[in-house]
Amino acid sequence: MREIVLINITGAQRPGLTALMTGVMANVDATLLDIEQRLVHDTQTLTLVAQVEAANHAAFMEEIQSAARHQSLEARFTRLSPADYQAWAAGQRTPRHIVTLLSREVSAEQVRRVTSITDSHGLQIEAINRLSAPQLQGGALIGAKACLEFTVRGDATEPRVMRSEFLEAARQLDIDIAWQEDTLYRRHRRLAVFDMDSTLIQAEVIDELAKAHGIGELVSAITERAMRGELDFRASFKERLALLKGLDVNVLDAIGESLQLTEGAETLFAELKRLGYKTAILSGGFTYFARQVQAKLGIDYVFANELEVVDGQCTGVAVEPIVDAQRKADLLRELAAKEGLTLEQTIAVGDGANDLPMLAIAGLGVAFRAKPLVKASAGQAISTLGLDGVLYLLGQRSL
Repeated sequence: MREIVLINITGAQRPGLTALMTGVMANVDATLLDIEQRLVHDTQTLTLVAQVEAANHAAFMEEIQSAARHQSLEARFTRLSPADYQAWAAGQRTPRHIVTLLSREVSAEQVRRVTSITDSHGLQIEAINRLSAPQLQGGALIGAKACLEFTVRGDATEPRVMRSEFLEAARQLDIDIAWQEDTLYRRHRRLAVFDMDSTLIQAEVIDELAKAHGIGELVSAITERAMRGELDFRASFKERLALLKGLDVNVLDAIGESLQLTEGAETLFAELKRLGYKTAILSGGFTYFARQVQAKLGIDYVFANELEVVDGQCTGVAVEPIVDAQRKADLLRELAAKEGLTLEQTIAVGDGANDLPMLAIAGLGVAFRAKPLVKASAGQAISTLGLDGVLYLLGQRSL
């Protein structure tokens, strides 16, 4: 007859601990059913689930205890019945989800709120990992970003209610909380597409052009309503563009030089390139400026609107096809097909209502510093960190 035992070994870090303990198991022909090891600062925890012949059980535990004492470690044993083990094994087959907490500085209250919500919806926390670099150095807080990743298992009792609670907690605490199914695709997407204005750059270019033309407030008011989803993008784009008729194109270079990349953009694109991603700009803005952003960030594809010019002046006429909401979604599908990818392998990031269709079909859709409607409608949202916060949603660590 064979018995099952759960072994927890804790204490100061000891090199070779895992080899030592599994060596003891091998000596008594124990079967290793599960193993997990954690190191937090200099404190080590090794958890083993072993199956051993009943006749060897006492000797096996004594050998483990002796080896632990020799290393100044504590060993605790728990016998598991076959029913206990089967219940645990069944739990390993339940769905996993990832809850990601993003903040400038993680606090105990933030963790309390996130874990209270998951607990209240019947989810079990399996692991918590810090993806961001340590926050404390020399006794002082450093850095401008922090991230914790929670692996939870189970099926949420009311997922829509839970998401609503996450959004409310995020609003109250000025943090972001992402909820994703833990699938193979989460860490293995291969195409990322981005809106440009107010996403990759810190401006709406059409508003900047309007300022140079002396009608900045008029155009920016229309832009704001369109991005909030109050106006049809295509109609509002044509209306704004018509107001730019007669604009001298000599202002384009100065505006282009003044455009600032969004926080974290360079870090994000450098890492995406290292990971083998293809990247694209899908913009309702203008190709002239998108090409400049492409050069700065090393982006593979650019799709944006053409600014028609005759005799050195803007005509105010839109050149078809206009890159509107539906066109962005269509382009995402076309690029995925071109690269031999499924939509599950894609990421889309944007801030306005005209980005919602592409955010909806992407494997990971992220509303970045978005308007309220977009933030509430998108699968995920990042408002507190820079664009490189997207990497945390992929499970990437920053050091």
